[in-house]
Amino acid sequence: LKERRVIAMEKHDLQSDVFRVLRTKVLKNLRENDWNSVAITAPTQGAGKSMVAVNLAIAMAMEVNQTVLLVDMDLRYPKLHWYLDMKVEYGLRDYLLSDKPLSDILINPGFERLVLLPGRGQAIGSSELLSGPKMQAMVEEIKQRYQSRIIIFDLPPILAVDDVLACMDYFDAALLVVEEGGTKPEDITKSLQLLSGTQLLGTVLNKAEHLPAHLGYY
Repeated sequence: LKERRVIAMEKHDLQSDVFRVLRTKVLKNLRENDWNSVAITAPTQGAGKSMVAVNLAIAMAMEVNQTVLLVDMDLRYPKLHWYLDMKVEYGLRDYLLSDKPLSDILINPGFERLVLLPGRGQAIGSSELLSGPKMQAMVEEIKQRYQSRIIIFDLPPILAVDDVLACMDYFDAALLVVEEGGTKPEDITKSLQLLSGTQLLGTVLNKAEHLPAHLGYY
């Protein structure tokens, strides 16, 4: 997992401390507003949004009073199972297209209090699937079934496809992942404009050359 940059479960590690700080900030916002879902996206491909989603989910699940559902909503290039080194038999696409029950798709990736709804393969017409009545009903079900559970949606890049715009009503808030030296300023501006209809908790700077100066105090 560490080779795939999944590090949030590590203790006494400066890089994993970054995700614990992010967890605390996100949970504070969610709890203050009585929200239970957050979406993670990026302007373009390669910024590391899925890596951030996985690490944030693990960090949240490490809180003993918190359960987390991590949903791979990138129907074109699902990757959460790869980060967690899992081979999946079914994914969200199978639920939407083949009437596969959620109970057969949800899996525990080996972390207590964390459940994964993985993706599998590529789905044609992904924005139509995401905005369809079956997807809407599923989101309502998973949001209402467990009030204490936080749902993290890993979305496609917002500028690459219209999938994010098709499902903006599903989540309470969003995080935007940008790549240091890779994401263009104009792409950030366009992404912020498209996300103006949702509650943006902030941005996550990924692939930074240096850790934040305040870390490592102890």
